[in-house]
Amino acid sequence: MRLPLLLLLGFSSACFAKDATIQSPNGNIKITISDQQIMPSYKISFNGKDIIENSVLGFEFKQQAAFAEGFKIIDVQNTQHDSQWQQPWGERETVIDQHNEVAVTFSKSAPHAATYTVRFRAFDDGVGFRYEVPKQVGFENIEITKELTEFAIAGADKTTAWWIPARGWNRYEYAYNTTPLHDAALVHTPFTFKNADGVHVSIHEAALVDYASMVLNQRRPGTLQADLTPWSDGIAVKKHGAFNTPWRTIQIGAKAVDLINSDIILNLNEPNKLGDVSWVKPGKYVGIWWGMHINENTWGSGEKHGATTSETKRYMDFAAKYGFDGVLVEGWNIGWDGDWFFNGDVFSFTKPYDDFDIAELTRYGKQKGVQLIGHHETSGNVTNYRKQMEDAYALYEKSNVSQVKTGYVADGGNIKRIDDNGIVRKEWHDGQFMVNEYLHSIKLAAKHKLSINTHEPIKDTGLRRTYPNWIAREGARGQEFNAWGTPPNPPEHIPMLAFTRMLAGPMDFTPGIFDMSFNGLGADTNRPQTTLAKQLALYVVMYSPIQMAADLPRNYLAKPDAFQFIQDVPTDWQQSIAIAGEVGDYVVFARKERKRDHYSGNDWYLGAVTDEQARSIEVELDFLEQGKKFEAHIYRDGDKAEWKNNPYDLKIEKRIVTATDKLTLKLATSGGTAIRFKAL
Repeated sequence: MRLPLLLLLGFSSACFAKDATIQSPNGNIKITISDQQIMPSYKISFNGKDIIENSVLGFEFKQQAAFAEGFKIIDVQNTQHDSQWQQPWGERETVIDQHNEVAVTFSKSAPHAATYTVRFRAFDDGVGFRYEVPKQVGFENIEITKELTEFAIAGADKTTAWWIPARGWNRYEYAYNTTPLHDAALVHTPFTFKNADGVHVSIHEAALVDYASMVLNQRRPGTLQADLTPWSDGIAVKKHGAFNTPWRTIQIGAKAVDLINSDIILNLNEPNKLGDVSWVKPGKYVGIWWGMHINENTWGSGEKHGATTSETKRYMDFAAKYGFDGVLVEGWNIGWDGDWFFNGDVFSFTKPYDDFDIAELTRYGKQKGVQLIGHHETSGNVTNYRKQMEDAYALYEKSNVSQVKTGYVADGGNIKRIDDNGIVRKEWHDGQFMVNEYLHSIKLAAKHKLSINTHEPIKDTGLRRTYPNWIAREGARGQEFNAWGTPPNPPEHIPMLAFTRMLAGPMDFTPGIFDMSFNGLGADTNRPQTTLAKQLALYVVMYSPIQMAADLPRNYLAKPDAFQFIQDVPTDWQQSIAIAGEVGDYVVFARKERKRDHYSGNDWYLGAVTDEQARSIEVELDFLEQGKKFEAHIYRDGDKAEWKNNPYDLKIEKRIVTATDKLTLKLATSGGTAIRFKAL
């Protein structure tokens, strides 16, 4: 139903509306949009209490007058939506999209006449809104200098926030801070916080296309401003004619796990544009990767070179024997010698080192039923990569490669772009130029039936729905920091990521390290600060449709009982449920396998992890199908396990359970539990 608000409120067509309101389908969330302040504004309440107080809307431009003071509501259109759609792969097969929508049009009369619409969608689990600027006189060429959107947090002085800094040298790869909201100055999204009533909120964005990434800038205490990452010339966004912004998203939950169980980000993206994507395959892989991080191998050529034909065949043999789909090989191509961090100008993406025979490995992989997983490291020189991209993807397509890990290692703000005049420009990873550059690689890869796993990426905003070959990303501190990071990832890192970074979408965290002592045990060495059971639980907790068994093959063969869980666990799910958890403390997931390949679609898996605190968590098994029996294969911390000096104490048990049972999960310090519920 589409009715102008003027008629709904009983105004004549000559009158202007003052406020527009809309509620979520269950009535718990209410949005009020107003022109009664100096500038257009909105506010949001949850269960009758303000979550976002009056917050301004608008833009500033380099040439045109700002969308700011003097704009009034001239039209309101209301609609309702209730549908469901299916993911070709994902954390759940069927996604429900139920929301109420209001499109509010603001206008200002001469001498600086202009019109724009803000479209709000109210879901039961949060809010999305975006700006829609139509084609109009004087706005043919647009340079946005500032987006004025605010998020004024109600009760900010009693709010706790979890955040990483924005515009830092290390992009998104920081350990998270837990502070009062007032201490979060310039931060990345997803930005998660909890108010005094225990309501959890996360601000992010969806469908980031041809626009600058939004970070949040807290200038006036408690009020977060949208801060767009600029081009090298200082302009935030460059547009021509009509345009829509990404959706600004505000996920809201009465408890922490409500944020995880939300599908707002996906629902605000457009449906699949690629057509048949049956060639996009979830799965598990091993790789020539961890050995470089712990200094057993090198990316560059020489006697310790990891990416050799013989070493790759050895990994392919291992993959074939233990049920892995592919072998990632880093360091195969010309350009790694010397300090590769600065080699962006010299990388070749089609020429291998002499000791890497890609044609022979293609033949051998087909014989073994194992694919090469490609790797392209750009060291931040995207112009060099763009020039070779078509040939590089064509080579991979010919070589039976279906997935490519791309890398953009460079300090934040130091992406190398060469403009049309041959002048070097330095861009941010999350500015408009790079937003478009990343998406260009995805679209071109699709033409060659390649899926892309982007490292040093632009943050995930749900575009995997529109482009399902964007199969995973990094975008946070991954496992490699445990090899050489200063300091390594802390015990709280995983239960922190679950409620922050992971709200955006899949992460290629590369779990499964079985040898914690390559630098010695204890608390003061570079090593995974986890137990062995926690490493297993990561395969359920850290969602990705592609999961790596990241350790060296010999370390898996040394612990075959624990390795069995990695062999069993799928990467594609029919359903996923965050059962319990608190931000940065612990989290428990249950996921049901999707029927695919050799997976029946009947088994469930559970993963639970904790921070530095040992915990005992009671979990009801009511997610299991009623009336059915399951054999629970439980991989848990042993009674004497603790992460610092006894991480390997692992107990493996089996028992018969049903949906009416409960399990008590005893997690050691930085420990975990992984369970397969095998249907009987």
